[in-house]
Amino acid sequence: MTDPSEPLPTGSPLEELQALAVQEVEIAPGLRHVEVYTLRGLLTLMWHGPREAEHVVLTGGGAMGSLLGPAAGLFHDLGTALAEEGIATVRVGWRKPDDLARCSHDMAAAAELATLNGGRSFVTMGHSFGGAVAVRVAVAFSGLVRGVVTLATQSAGCEGAGGLAGRPFLLFHGDRDELLPVHVSETVRMLAGTGELVVLPGTGHLLTEAADEIRARLLDWIPAVLAGDAR
Repeated sequence: MTDPSEPLPTGSPLEELQALAVQEVEIAPGLRHVEVYTLRGLLTLMWHGPREAEHVVLTGGGAMGSLLGPAAGLFHDLGTALAEEGIATVRVGWRKPDDLARCSHDMAAAAELATLNGGRSFVTMGHSFGGAVAVRVAVAFSGLVRGVVTLATQSAGCEGAGGLAGRPFLLFHGDRDELLPVHVSETVRMLAGTGELVVLPGTGHLLTEAADEIRARLLDWIPAVLAGDAR
């Protein structure tokens, strides 16, 4: 894995990836499979909801990569539900999982692609390793990202979380996480100086046991944050 302190691109993420072309196909109503061909690897996106949506959620999986997310396909289910409210969800498939700098670049490139289509306000979300990506991208794009969600996050890569500067920050962590103990999220919240930590009783790293609770909370929290109505 690369140095987690390595900064995100300072210019256009898509240009720095040397993007050559974008191809997409609608695989279901309201769901598009998007491939961004670059000289630095293939970036895969699953795009729910309107192409021109102003409000966008960006999601990223763990160190092994995941387009579905934890909690029995949380990212897919959120994307489907939020699309009905006109909110887009872009599920980011890492070019190289477990490489924090590259994966942060991937989410940044997805954000840029969404802005080119009309995106103006974002929530970043990540599971485990992806939690650090979500935090890093939010800090780097403070003018675009209104809120952050982490799910059983790691702390490595979150050292700059203070850059969230009071923006809404929601952390979920199971008290029976077999990989990352709950105090990891407590540390990240401390680094951020802001945020709400939801400790989920009897819940492991994949958060399956609390799937319904997480969905219900996020389907209220995300629209409110994007509308500027929550902290």
